[in-house]
Amino acid sequence: MRLSSLLISGLTFTGAAALSLVVAGFAVTGIEAGSETAVRRELDKAGYTWAEVTADGLRVILNGTAPDEATRFGVISLVGGVVDAARIIDDMEVIPSKGIAPPRFSVEILRNDSGVSIIGLIPRATNRDDVIERLNTIAGADQVADLLETANYTAPTGWMDAVEFALDALSLLPRSKISVEAQEVSVTAISDSAEAKEQIEKRLNRMAPAGLRLSLDIAAPRPVITPFTLRYSIDENGGQFDACSAESELSRDRILRAAKKAGYDGSFDCVIGMGVPSPNWARAAELGIGALAELGGGSMTIANADMTLVAAEGTAPALFDTVVGELESALPQVFAVHAVLPEPETDTAQGPSEFVATLSPEGQVQLRGRISDEALREISTSYAKARFGSGNVYSATRVVDDLPVDWPVRVLAGLEALSFLERGAVSVMPDSLQLTGMSHREDAPTEIAKLLSEKLGEAESYDLNVTYEEPPEPADKPMSPELCEAELAAVQTVSKITFEPGSATVAAGSRDTLDQIADILARCDGVRLEIQGHTDSQGREEMNQNLSQARAQSVLNELRDRRIVTSSFSAKGYGESTPIATNDTEEGREANRRIEFRLIRPAATDPTSETTLDAAASAPESADDSE
Repeated sequence: MRLSSLLISGLTFTGAAALSLVVAGFAVTGIEAGSETAVRRELDKAGYTWAEVTADGLRVILNGTAPDEATRFGVISLVGGVVDAARIIDDMEVIPSKGIAPPRFSVEILRNDSGVSIIGLIPRATNRDDVIERLNTIAGADQVADLLETANYTAPTGWMDAVEFALDALSLLPRSKISVEAQEVSVTAISDSAEAKEQIEKRLNRMAPAGLRLSLDIAAPRPVITPFTLRYSIDENGGQFDACSAESELSRDRILRAAKKAGYDGSFDCVIGMGVPSPNWARAAELGIGALAELGGGSMTIANADMTLVAAEGTAPALFDTVVGELESALPQVFAVHAVLPEPETDTAQGPSEFVATLSPEGQVQLRGRISDEALREISTSYAKARFGSGNVYSATRVVDDLPVDWPVRVLAGLEALSFLERGAVSVMPDSLQLTGMSHREDAPTEIAKLLSEKLGEAESYDLNVTYEEPPEPADKPMSPELCEAELAAVQTVSKITFEPGSATVAAGSRDTLDQIADILARCDGVRLEIQGHTDSQGREEMNQNLSQARAQSVLNELRDRRIVTSSFSAKGYGESTPIATNDTEEGREANRRIEFRLIRPAATDPTSETTLDAAASAPESADDSE
């Protein structure tokens, strides 16, 4: 009996041990699989696809070849965040480094009247003493500043050839800077003249060894030009330059482009030199050539800051006045114009003196023709800017002599009369004034006649041809309240105002919708609106009521932030009380969660109600009254 008890106990213990081993095996297998999966997921997410993971019991073994030591350490740190660092076995390898790259060798040599300085990094194989000795030969003893550094690396290909060429070039250039790299030399220098520059460039190009990249920037001193002159003429054979000066290549190119635009098809090169009277020389030349091209012939000469424009014989006086006026207005400061119109064979071709101001439908005003002096030019231009806007006036008038004494009064009276019109023109002549155009004022002809009679005198002659047209409706006319309500509803059919879930905060995706609504409201002047908030039936009724009120108020605040005047707006929440769809489906609930803009209309009057006065007036007469 006792033996049987011992046997049963032993078998029970053995069975429990076996069961524990089985359970432990399953547990270890689960840990292995879970660890390997979790680590692999993080490695793939971080882009470490080259790393391999193997789980062996509680150990996590990392294999693979890392591109560098920093990446290897990054992988270990990443895996350490997934499993215990004590479980990680690092079997990764690292690609061997290629070693330290050699430095970039370069030298810069400067030479002027004070001597030579050399600075840079050279290979130790370069014979430094020989380089300094040659520099002493070029500049003189004790005239060389040696700032070189050396590095114990192999000299790059072409290095010694580049250094030798640089030293040879330095001996030819007393004022220069030479930059040296392997197979590349850059030379910046100043020569004594244009001819010397050309010779030096040829010699250096011949001296350069094969395979050397040579960059040359050799300047020649520019001559001083006095006077700074340009002359361009146009005749029956076309345009031609007799002289052309410019302060730079850019200025020269601008002048030649202006000539080609004017029809010049020849070849001519401007002399580039110093002594330009103004940095706007090229601009003045462009304007002068363009004015001559408009005249169709003649000559244009600039000597320093004085321009002489001579028209071809037979040029129409009106065209001449317009071109000269535009030129005088456009020329940069400092420059002055002397314009010459050759006398025609008969005086009749000269035509009458005339000042013309035109007003376009867009409000642009142009002043052309003749005025008596420079003061009148400034006064008329300032007066026109005051009447029509400073940015709308263009003046191309020309000062001439022998105009009537009352010419300033006539010009200013004509401009004032023109201000009554929406479009039109006024023409001022010595013996008459003509005004034609259209006005939106029915009384414009009467007012203009009164004005001209007062300014010119009743005996003066003037001719009016002014028509009346109904003024157009303003482009910014406010929309009607009904149209405003319809436009606001239309916007939300495309993109409704939405909110963060369970919140009164407008969703970021609805900002554009609110911007569109604000644009519409900006054109709804004085409209009275109720901003209504509505919800679905989910949740408590009181909560929905408060949420709808908060959302309506939030929309009102958003409109205020967009500078919309909201003094006639109100915000009101209706909660779940006015659904427009069923609350039994998600689509219906989405439709019920909405913001609406409704007109606030006056309360309708009950036609059956009447006031006390109305009742008294309609009451039957009393017996006493009937008697």
